[in-house]
Formats: sequence, structure tokens, C-alpha cells
Amino acid sequence: MEATQSPHPYIPRDLELPGYVPVLLSQSTILGVYGTASVLVIAFIWFVSGSPKRPTIDRILMCWWAFTGLTHMILEGYFVFSPEFFKDKSAFYLSEVWKEYSKGDSRYVGRDSAVVSVEGLTAVLEGPACLLAVYAIAKAKSYSYILQFAISLGQLYGTAVYFITALLEGDNFAASLLYYYAYYVVMNSFWIVIPMAISIRCWKKTCAAFNNQGQKKVKSR
Repeated sequence: MEATQSPHPYIPRDLELPGYVPVLLSQSTILGVYGTASVLVIAFIWFVSGSPKRPTIDRILMCWWAFTGLTHMILEGYFVFSPEFFKDKSAFYLSEVWKEYSKGDSRYVGRDSAVVSVEGLTAVLEGPACLLAVYAIAKAKSYSYILQFAISLGQLYGTAVYFITALLEGDNFAASLLYYYAYYVVMNSFWIVIPMAISIRCWKKTCAAFNNQGQKKVKSR
């Protein structure tokens, strides 16, 4: 008896996706557009943030917050509010992104409740907060470090939930080891390493500010 072919490339093979339309754009096109758009955003923020008085680290952070904020709001926002993106026949770029990324984690195309919840909070809350962080750094607002610390903790928490729920559910959602490491591991690792580094920096800056304030009070007595 001839085996029935799977209608989609995702794992598990028995995942039901009625009306599924295969990825229409090539992998190179999908990654190329995302990479190019990211570089343009970073280059724009780097250009407009140029100032002799602004430290390089602040300009780098502004680029990061702009990039990650737009990623949260546009890419992840589209995923959250487009539950049937896998049926898209128009080759719309955002739906193609998630069809492709789901090869590394089929919980996206399968609308796993944990993933939808994490991405929803990230898109609605953290996305706008990231753009606010760009403004806060640019204007040297007093809440800049607290805001960056809060967002970074949120990103770390969300990423932890993302990985832990996958482990609890068997961690078998990738179509191949290549997709597993390239999409699931490497791409998400940026939202572990960078938020952790920012959290440490903001913690040190905040502690230093309080210490300086305490020393000034002692001297004024």
C-alpha cells in the first residue's frame, strides 16, 4: 500500500492544516528582504543619532531598540493577528516569513497557545516600549535605564517561556536539524544574549546613580 504524502513540510507530519498553501517565495528572498530591511533601519537610526555629545553605546542601543521594536510590532504582530497565514496564496511577505520560520518551529503554524500568548504580549507591549526606549535614550530621559531594564527582562522571560514550553512538549517541532539550529536556536539566541547584557548594564547604571545620590546627601549634611 502506497504511503500517504504529507500535505505540508512541518513536524509533526500529522499536524492538520486545512487549506495550507506552500511557501511561494524562496528562502533567500525571505531572508534577504528581512536582512536588508533590518540594515536600512539600523543605518537610518545610526545616521540620525549622530552627535558629538552622544556616546557610541547609546547609538548602538538606539539601533537595537528600533530594530527589535519594529520586529516585535510588524513581524510578530502580524503572526498574532493573522491565524490563517498558512492559507495565503498571494505570496504576501509577512505570511511567507511565518510559513518559512515554522519549518524551525511548527508551533507557529499550529497556533500553539503558549507561543501565541508570548508573541501577543511581545507585540502589543514590548514593541511600542522598545520604540519608547529609542526616544528615551535620544532625549536622555531619567527613566531610560529603568525602561530598558524592564523591556530586557520581559524579553528574557518571554524567550525562557518559549524554550521551556518547547522542551516540556517534546522539543520536536523542526523539519530538520538545519532549521532547528538556524531558526529556532540561532535566531532566538539574540534575544537572550543582548537583553542580558543590557540588563546588566542598566542594573549597574541604576545602582551607581543611587550610590552617587547617597554620597551627595552625606556630603550635604
